Amino acid sequence: MASTKREAVDEHFTTTISALSRTTDSRRGGDDAVRDGSTVTVRDALAVFDAALGSRHLDLAARWLRAHGRGYYTIGSSGHESNAAVAAALRPTDPALLHYRSGGFFLARAQQVDDGLSTALRDVLLGLVAATEEPISGGRHKVFGRADLNIIPQTSTIASHLPRAVGVAFSTARARKLDVPCRWPDDAVTVCSFGDASVNHSTAVGALNTAMHTAYQGMPMPLLFVCEDNGIGISTRTPRGWVARTYAHREGLEYFAADGSDLVASLETARAAAAWVRAQRRPAFLHLSTVRLMGHAGSDYEPAYRRPDEILADFDRDPVLNTARMLVAEGILSPEEVLERYEATRGQVLDMARDVAELPQLDSADAVLRPLRDTLDEAVAASAAPYPATDAAPMTVAQAINRALGDTLARHPETLVFGEDVARKGGVYGVTRGLQQKCGQARVFDTLLDEQAILGLALGAGVSGLLPIPEIQYLAYFHNAADQIRGEAATLQFFADRQYRNPMVVRVAGYGYQKGFGGHFHNDNSIAAMRDIPGVVIASPARPDDAAAMMQSCVAAAKSAGAVCLYLEPIALYHTKDLHTDGDEQWLAPLSGVTAPIGRARTYGDGADLTILTFGNGLWMSLRVAERLASMHIATRVVDLRWLAPLPVEDMLREALATGRVLIVDETRETGGVGEGVLAALLAHGYTGRVDRVASRDSFIPLGDAALQVLLSEDTIEAAAIKLARTASG
Repeated sequence: MASTKREAVDEHFTTTISALSRTTDSRRGGDDAVRDGSTVTVRDALAVFDAALGSRHLDLAARWLRAHGRGYYTIGSSGHESNAAVAAALRPTDPALLHYRSGGFFLARAQQVDDGLSTALRDVLLGLVAATEEPISGGRHKVFGRADLNIIPQTSTIASHLPRAVGVAFSTARARKLDVPCRWPDDAVTVCSFGDASVNHSTAVGALNTAMHTAYQGMPMPLLFVCEDNGIGISTRTPRGWVARTYAHREGLEYFAADGSDLVASLETARAAAAWVRAQRRPAFLHLSTVRLMGHAGSDYEPAYRRPDEILADFDRDPVLNTARMLVAEGILSPEEVLERYEATRGQVLDMARDVAELPQLDSADAVLRPLRDTLDEAVAASAAPYPATDAAPMTVAQAINRALGDTLARHPETLVFGEDVARKGGVYGVTRGLQQKCGQARVFDTLLDEQAILGLALGAGVSGLLPIPEIQYLAYFHNAADQIRGEAATLQFFADRQYRNPMVVRVAGYGYQKGFGGHFHNDNSIAAMRDIPGVVIASPARPDDAAAMMQSCVAAAKSAGAVCLYLEPIALYHTKDLHTDGDEQWLAPLSGVTAPIGRARTYGDGADLTILTFGNGLWMSLRVAERLASMHIATRVVDLRWLAPLPVEDMLREALATGRVLIVDETRETGGVGEGVLAALLAHGYTGRVDRVASRDSFIPLGDAALQVLLSEDTIEAAAIKLARTASG
């Protein structure tokens, strides 16, 4: 491949250094201070400089690859190379969650483990060309991550990794308190980097608040936030001084600041910040004033929103250039030696780039999907065991969930149950009542009222080796924080090729039909945002025995496969005892012996006239309707789907073919509801019989009895069932 025109910042570096002359004949040795009064040695400074050079030439190579149609990612780290100093100030055992401009950090961390930079340079290049040899994601995305470097891969979603970072820092101390294994050392410092634009995102604000809120209560929070402040987010300027104005004087958040164009000063400050966090076990904010060179990405035409003189002025704040100037000024390297080092790195990186550009990429859907498929296969295999023998007393759904949570806490000491009001109160509906008293405040506890923080804690706990079971108090509240599942939890195994996992079972109280208490935020029947997330398991128990067995299945899937499980609890059925008549207690059930493998349905009855496919409150209503249909000589079988992802397609199809007439009873909405997926699955797998669907209306759920005007009703189910059965037979 032919060469392309050099970037202006590249030309500026070589021109500027070529014009320098040696200013001193003295030579500082490797263990000498790099400059008078500094605690940084020459050896330290050269190591950071080499990482910075590598990061710079990776950025140049990314644009070279893109220009030749071989690369796919050009968001670079140029101007942010001071983050290499942050890595040098930490240990390779400290968990790191990195900003997409933290290339210098990645290389400097690798220096602490590898013999030189070659392996890490090639790793990044493999990511740029989406090669299957790329060691963390297998060519699925360009991320900074490596398991042996304790760098947890992050995608580019703005600030979405900060809540997880809080969870990792929290879990390091909590695992020690519980005396259970943790992926990180007891004295680890979690580091999380992000940009000045990201710091304004509600996710970042919430995470910073959560860290301070936790530390305020006296709990350990060894977390170093690193804001790489280049003053601009794509084309939107950050107000001058805004980051310092907002975070320099926050009680409970120690503040450190350094000029990111000075790698030595950055290293000195980063060491101080890391040492403070490690000793105090409290959060700190390291503010690096950086500069963004070469625009946001290769496709960004920076002159469209910045004056040429502004762009050129930033060249003199280039940390690579300024470090080179300092090394020459202090007699450590001559200008010729700097340029030799610079060009040698260029040659090394370009040679690697030419090599990796020809490597194979993922070439089939099966190859792309392998981490998701393998996770699900392992989850299904782990979920086959029956619920263990317990006392025979029939229980309600709420009691069954409580028992299952208690059993999980007893069997698995790494389990945490947490959320809003789950501890002393035992939840709004009493589902977790008594668990804190039995298992202690370290394992069952209340959180602040922030769903992003709750799920972030679960993300951090799961990746650290714990088994989190967070509660989202109402389904409507899940949507406040859905990206923590969509963008973080569900993607981790995919983008880490299963080298990192964040197992969890997220309990969500949901659906409609509450009596005497409700309205939109407490009666929500929309789960479309969950069902389109690849790889997530969605459990929807309706019966008490299923509730316990399905909780056990989710826990087994999380522990064995690292699965992310969403466990939807029907509020209206929590305390239901009766099915057909008052006092019949037919909705109570003992727990022992029931199995609920992931992706398998449960059938009630063997009628040959009509199959009803349903779930949740729909099961209760459909069983009631089925009894009335029997008096009309319409024999029905009612199938509880139980699992909404993956759908129990095999069971659905078998029961549908048994009658040739299917009614889908869907308490979610007509548009985007579960029934759409059920119908599509039947047709895609060859079902050709008669089919109809009833669902709730496309409406938010209003307060009081007005809700019954838009929610699916038994009358609607019965009318549709009669019409379908009689039309089919006639």
